[in-house]
Amino acid sequence: MNDHRRLGRELDLFDTHPLIGSGLPFWLPAGAAVRRALEDFVHELERRNGYQHVNSPVLGKRELYERSGHWSHYSDDMFPPMEVGGEQFVLRPSLCPHHALMFAARPRSHRDLPLRLAELGGMYRGELSGVLGGLSRVRAIQLNDGHVFCPPDSAAAEVSAALDLIEAAHGQLGVVPARYRLSLRGDGAKYVDDPAMWSSAEAILREALNARGRAFDEERGEGSFYGPKIDIQVVDPQGRESTLSTVQVDLFQPGRFDLSYVGPDQAAHRPVMVHRSLVGSLERLMAHLVEIHGGAFPAWFAPVQAVVLPVTDAEVPAAEELVRRSVAAGLRASMAAPDQGTLGARVRSNRLVPYQLVVGPAEAGLGEAALRLRDGSRHEARPIAQVLAWMAARASPAF
Repeated sequence: MNDHRRLGRELDLFDTHPLIGSGLPFWLPAGAAVRRALEDFVHELERRNGYQHVNSPVLGKRELYERSGHWSHYSDDMFPPMEVGGEQFVLRPSLCPHHALMFAARPRSHRDLPLRLAELGGMYRGELSGVLGGLSRVRAIQLNDGHVFCPPDSAAAEVSAALDLIEAAHGQLGVVPARYRLSLRGDGAKYVDDPAMWSSAEAILREALNARGRAFDEERGEGSFYGPKIDIQVVDPQGRESTLSTVQVDLFQPGRFDLSYVGPDQAAHRPVMVHRSLVGSLERLMAHLVEIHGGAFPAWFAPVQAVVLPVTDAEVPAAEELVRRSVAAGLRASMAAPDQGTLGARVRSNRLVPYQLVVGPAEAGLGEAALRLRDGSRHEARPIAQVLAWMAARASPAF
């Protein structure tokens, strides 16, 4: 049974250290390579679908989170304030207050909407040590976040569009959702007490789900403090369920930040704020991908996409040149030299690499390479330019 905590260390993807602290993993070169490929994919998917990318600080004044409602409804999960120059600053628990202020920073017209902002940003949760585990539950989170500011009558369409992107991302990643969940408010002070607001937001999400013919479960007590959400649930090999992707309708924070746009009637109108995360946090995403793929990642986000295997020391110069050309072609490539063992042993130790390029005396002399795939199939030797073109065409995600 695949466990990402064990595999992550065996594959040199990530690790932790007591001096850094629990719930604060660091990414090793192989893991950082996977992470960068995932970041680039999501960034491009969002860009092609009308999102503008922004960057914002990982902390803000306590007053910001008092305004957003996080302080009164969510402070138990936040890091304590830091005193600086007579002011209190807080590591942010979410990115939405920053994006709300970005919307408010300029006058907005109905012609500017929908305004789709996206960011891969850091946020922090004051999780207790007893609940931390690997990458699936951490204190420092890199979230693929986004917020759409739109008129109320287009909110359901924006929710549906976000679900389209989530499904497209899942398809490329090999993720198969276990179920869709409509997460509603529960009882108690955790949730904003405005029944009419909740009812309106829930209606928008139900409209989007019903229009897609998507089966979903309704669960109370799983909503955000400010509004309901659609959670896309996944299950790990141990049978544990978690939320990977989400779409939320927020009618609360636009009022808290007094957000408005000028409508066709020249009057001020309040936008709806649709929160969406296509793949969730990079930490939880990586944990799930390691477990469902067992480290045999699709070629486009494998940490090493091609390994070059010279048969003997005599072919090492040709192999080094092939690595150089592979890297120049945009591939993540390395060499497994003869001093690392027999050819068979090197093939086995690199079994998770999608493409293995064998260079023997004949291939070195002709400027060719023989391609072996991860499934054990073999291609006859071909000129290096052809092999590189073949691999490059298959080592990128489809959009």
